[in-house]
Amino acid sequence: MELIDKLEILADAAKYDVACTSSGIDRDAQKGKLGNTMAAGCCHSFAADGRCITLLKVLMTNVCVYDCAYCVNRCSNEVRRAAFTPQELADLTIAFYRRNYIEGLFLSSGVIKNPDYTTELMIQTLSLLRGEHGFRGYIHAKAVPGTSPELVDELGHLADRMSVNMELPSQQSLALLAPEKNKQQIIAPMRQIRDNIAVDKDTRALVRKNTTYMKTIKPKKKERAFVPAGQSTQMIVGATPESDFQILNLSAALYRTLSLKRVFFSAYTPVNDDARLPCTDALQLNREHRLYQADWLLRFYRFDVTEIIDEEHPFLDPEVDPKANWALNNLDFFPVEVNKAPLEALLRVPGIGVKGAHAIMRARRSTTLGERELRKLGIAYKRARFFVTCNGSYAGQGTDFSREGLRAHLAATPKGGNHGRRADKAIPGQLSLFESVETPEKARIAQGAGPDGGGQLGMGAGGRLGAGPAGRHDGAAGGQHAGGVDGAFGWQHALERPEAACA
Repeated sequence: MELIDKLEILADAAKYDVACTSSGIDRDAQKGKLGNTMAAGCCHSFAADGRCITLLKVLMTNVCVYDCAYCVNRCSNEVRRAAFTPQELADLTIAFYRRNYIEGLFLSSGVIKNPDYTTELMIQTLSLLRGEHGFRGYIHAKAVPGTSPELVDELGHLADRMSVNMELPSQQSLALLAPEKNKQQIIAPMRQIRDNIAVDKDTRALVRKNTTYMKTIKPKKKERAFVPAGQSTQMIVGATPESDFQILNLSAALYRTLSLKRVFFSAYTPVNDDARLPCTDALQLNREHRLYQADWLLRFYRFDVTEIIDEEHPFLDPEVDPKANWALNNLDFFPVEVNKAPLEALLRVPGIGVKGAHAIMRARRSTTLGERELRKLGIAYKRARFFVTCNGSYAGQGTDFSREGLRAHLAATPKGGNHGRRADKAIPGQLSLFESVETPEKARIAQGAGPDGGGQLGMGAGGRLGAGPAGRHDGAAGGQHAGGVDGAFGWQHALERPEAACA
């Protein structure tokens, strides 16, 4: 099988894993080495559905011994199978990096033979990148549940971030949809990664102190830090009956006990026909969006789960965001005086974010803040005005200060832009770089496709990026791209002529 065919299959199969994000670490470029990474993140653009697309996001293989009901790569599915060799994937990553297509690698895999064998292939790939090619860019690697601790440790010293996908929020759901997996197999590597990160940080801190007794045990060769960007996980939302209350409580527990950097939520996408799965094609993107908003409140706004949601109302309000919903339920807390309120109170105001709250704290040291000053600071004043006073002046006059009155304003679609609920504007299905790979999802979308062939953005009639009217790229327009400027066909050129890509 040609390398381009493998990439088409394995890049398409990887799109359902959303647990990739910015790097979270700083690493400078080094003479004779390739790449660097910044704490601000290596991800600079996102797909229409919110997925990051600047990492080379690919599977080692889509061959899998498991038969998870929700997974397009399950062993019982009749799909094209492929596998990279470690050398192929390492060379491909470097070729794409040299052509400025990517800034890092997101590597996952189906389980081929067993978890240990799969992890060994991933270790070989990352060893080639870090050792042979001197690649210092960002690498996110998936830890396969059931992998031996020794291999997890070795993989962790090669990757910047690791993640173990929980997939489903409960053991009951795992037993139903993924019977080969269990909770303990998933939690064990997550605990190991947490403990190894803590030990690695403590050891490095002692070495930096340069104490007398540490000189005798200081390693001769500097070892890479263990997972310096931390770990994350992913949960599928909507495939099982768990409520938002259960999901958020689980997320909070993961942050508290396993020191996770991020919990990702993925709206269930129907790609298989299975009696155990929900009988609907509706993607719960708006629910996914609300869960991310609630997750943000837990991580950055000093909220507790019990303040956002409770057992009596186990699902987040689809019409207003969780922060606004809290404000509507606690109107006795408002209005807040922006010139005197503490930081904790400002963080509770709808329309004021973390950066905005800190900006207010700094600005009011030198001036009295009013509407004009708040707008200059980037505050969403149209929302915040109902919940704040500026030097005693309330700007929400004319609006009934009640739950019903304020809710009508907060739930209304903003005017003057392409705003609104995600679920109403999302393209059916998920976008793909390659249209030549046949998947159950694509067949489902094609059945209800419009006259333009399903509305794929940026696609020509031939289904490839940048394709001409006839779906070919060998005409005059295609020749212009191939001759000099590295445009839409650069991916193909990098694969067909790797020696040119690396020049």
